[in-house]
Amino acid sequence: MGWILWAIGASVLIQGCMCSALQTNSGCMKWTEGPGDDVCCEACNPGHRLITECGPKLKGLCTPCEAGKYILKPTDRKCQRCSQCVGAQVMVKECTATTDTQCGCKEGLTCGDAKCSFCVKKCDKGQEPTEKRSCRPCPEGTFNDQIHQRCKPWSTECQHIVTKGDALTDITCGNISVDSSKKPGPAEQEWPLSVVATVVLSVFSIIVILFITILAKKNSNKKKEDVKKPITSTPIITTPTDDPRTLIAVECSFHEAQQEQGSRSELLGSSGSSDQFIA
Repeated sequence: MGWILWAIGASVLIQGCMCSALQTNSGCMKWTEGPGDDVCCEACNPGHRLITECGPKLKGLCTPCEAGKYILKPTDRKCQRCSQCVGAQVMVKECTATTDTQCGCKEGLTCGDAKCSFCVKKCDKGQEPTEKRSCRPCPEGTFNDQIHQRCKPWSTECQHIVTKGDALTDITCGNISVDSSKKPGPAEQEWPLSVVATVVLSVFSIIVILFITILAKKNSNKKKEDVKKPITSTPIITTPTDDPRTLIAVECSFHEAQQEQGSRSELLGSSGSSDQFIA
């Protein structure tokens, strides 16, 4: 039983060594058995491109990239030409079979994109880069305290502004400190709500009283003017008629006159007799 396990382990070890040798010599990093006697490469070694996916030998499936070219994916069939640093660009790192050339920019300039495919003027603090590859000052309400960065807006959550911001610095904030030892003056004291309500009610009452007084005075003056006006009545003159009621009224008036005259005569007679008696 032990001999059998030892034989299996040795077989696996030998096969692994053979596969490593084949991968090193062929350029294929990962392969599987294909149809028939063919083998298929799933991924080439770094810096190798895939020639064909399957074949009778691993050696003919992958090949190294030519000088001046590189490859990134192990399954690509074509190597890419290395980039050239030209103009304002300077070489930072040379091209290899697995990486492209890394370029930089001359002093005073900076890369215009992530790949540094072009250079632009480096914007100072208080400025920001534009789409036209130039620099402009930070707009009002923004600042930039770094080299070649976008301007940022000033802080908005600030209880008390100690120093106003500019194109280079943000505003400086501070907390409002209340001095408890300082007593507020008359102008700083807050009026209680009850006092305010009393004042408003008093003013409203005075306005109502004045309005009622003025209205009553106007009504009194109007009544006085009505009393001063003379009341003229037109006498009613009736024309005598043959109406029995009119005749009775005239007769009654006649008798009343006679009675009044008789009474006066009696008074005069009694007055004369009195004089005689006294005499």
